[in-house]
Amino acid sequence: MQMIGKSALALVIAGLASVAQAAQPGDWPHFGGDIGDTKYSALSQINAGNIGKLKVVWRAPAIDPAVVAQTPGLQLSNNFRHAPLVIDGVMYISNQLGQVEARDPASGKVLWRQGNFEGETPSRANASRALSYWNKGGVARIVTVRGAYLYIVDAKNGALVPDFGDKGRVDLRADPKTAFSWTAPSPIVVGDVIVVGGQPLATGTADINKASLPGDVRGYDVRTGKLLWTFHTIPRAGEPGVETWENESWKQGGKTKVWSAFSADETLGIVYVPLSAPSNDYYGVARPGDNLYGDSLVALDVKTGRKVWHYQTVHHDLWDYDLPTPPMLADIKVNGRMRKAAIQVTKMAYVFAFDRATGEPLFPIVETPVPASTMPGEKAAATQPIPVKPAPFDRQGMDEDAIIDFTPELHAQGLEILNRFVHGRMYTPPSVAGGPDGKLGTLYLPGWVGGSNWNGAALDPETGIIYVPSVSVPWIGRDNYRRPPEDSLYLEGPQGLPLVKPPYGRITAIDMNSGDHLWMVPNGNGPRDHPALKGLKLPPLGQAGRPAPLLTKSFLFIGEGDMVALSMPKFSGGNAFRAYDKKTGKVVREIDLGAGTTSPPITYMHKGKQYIAVGVGGKDHPAEIVALAVN
Repeated sequence: MQMIGKSALALVIAGLASVAQAAQPGDWPHFGGDIGDTKYSALSQINAGNIGKLKVVWRAPAIDPAVVAQTPGLQLSNNFRHAPLVIDGVMYISNQLGQVEARDPASGKVLWRQGNFEGETPSRANASRALSYWNKGGVARIVTVRGAYLYIVDAKNGALVPDFGDKGRVDLRADPKTAFSWTAPSPIVVGDVIVVGGQPLATGTADINKASLPGDVRGYDVRTGKLLWTFHTIPRAGEPGVETWENESWKQGGKTKVWSAFSADETLGIVYVPLSAPSNDYYGVARPGDNLYGDSLVALDVKTGRKVWHYQTVHHDLWDYDLPTPPMLADIKVNGRMRKAAIQVTKMAYVFAFDRATGEPLFPIVETPVPASTMPGEKAAATQPIPVKPAPFDRQGMDEDAIIDFTPELHAQGLEILNRFVHGRMYTPPSVAGGPDGKLGTLYLPGWVGGSNWNGAALDPETGIIYVPSVSVPWIGRDNYRRPPEDSLYLEGPQGLPLVKPPYGRITAIDMNSGDHLWMVPNGNGPRDHPALKGLKLPPLGQAGRPAPLLTKSFLFIGEGDMVALSMPKFSGGNAFRAYDKKTGKVVREIDLGAGTTSPPITYMHKGKQYIAVGVGGKDHPAEIVALAVN
């Protein structure tokens, strides 16, 4: 492992400070801890000397109980994906209705709650993934998206700020006929500009196979709510990139949106925009060409919305390989030179690293020939960009070697399942199901859940090492998105086991100074107690959940994810929350939280005590926030 000297380390820490907004030591002021989304905190009160005493110290519902008592028939999701903020002794959350709540960080007790707008009576909604915070001249504001509206509330009492937009909110719909979904958008404040992504619904249907409206990114004045700029994520006539939509298909193109979060460098004045695939996710006949800015990381000037640089990680996406998380920003030493890095993990299990000021790749990326499409009318991209370093952090491609082999019988049954489908190396396109070859479509790996997903990775600015949780979940790509006999595009293996070899959930440590892998460990036991595996004495196989990491000076903390999402495999979550040794990947502490982790864990210092807080939930377990500390 390449280590960083003292002088270089000082530059790394100084560079990280230039990325982040000023915050009190011990606060957690952004979705990912800092505005560079590293998910790192230098707090070390919880350390090797006392980790054995870490325990749950409070639990609180993810919504004010008074709301539930006052609203009969309220429908709440247990899938609480929100990461709280903790600033100046107050915890701020987006509750299960998307309302801002202030909580006591020592107990989870509700201090105040954002009220409904005049005439507004929400009865079913979701939490936003993240809130954003702004403070200038002692005036503090909380920024959130709820429904089709961007809200600003006073951080002291939750009151709407009347000078912002229309009495405290801005309508994000371009006109009353434009649909706008809000299940994920996480606004970010960079300087005095609020940046928010579009979350368009499909036009006329929720079917993922249908066209939808574009997911344009917009910037608003944080004081007035005035629209400052709009970046078209699907280029229009006369704009750079429109030529990547052949036959003027840009006119019908949709989605290409931010559904997770943003990161930013305030010194450079750049916001980093991770964009999704265009619609349809698996069928590109109606959108020939590479389809910019689908699956692209785009760097925008935050004051003007002008594109500074972009890089497309997948051309003409046919696999739903969205960029699922914002890039992590920090300064690392590559080939002996300090670089301002933007590090992007992907569903494909690749890591792309760029100079965040210029977009120059920090490691070579090679356009590599990939399989052609056999679907009538479909023209898959001839090449895809593949990083030379780092090596992929999870399994790629579906072939006989990938199939479960705990016993010869299970392997034979797995091969029989595999051979019902077209399969092959990475980027094998979707295919016609029920055609002359009798195949049921294409089985590919990683599937749309990753690799990596919205949970992202964590970066240690003191070492330049990233820690990437990922899953090995194959998926079906075919002409008809859902068709019998499967009601899900996740395919089980023999006797209800996963189809591929373990680990099904893993954590990989990668030194981004060199691009080398340092260690990989399974995260969780996985299905090793399955009856078909009885007597085999297997090691941990890994849970195929999507847990988010938290990195401190002492440990990597991570859960096992949850089983709330119906599209995930049956072995996708677990109740354990663990502390891992960052150098070795060894588990040093494990705690049962009573439900799977659904949100990113955070850490903060309050009244002299370090806490770790994380959202949990399950199919039959109401959403909660659970806090841990050393007592």
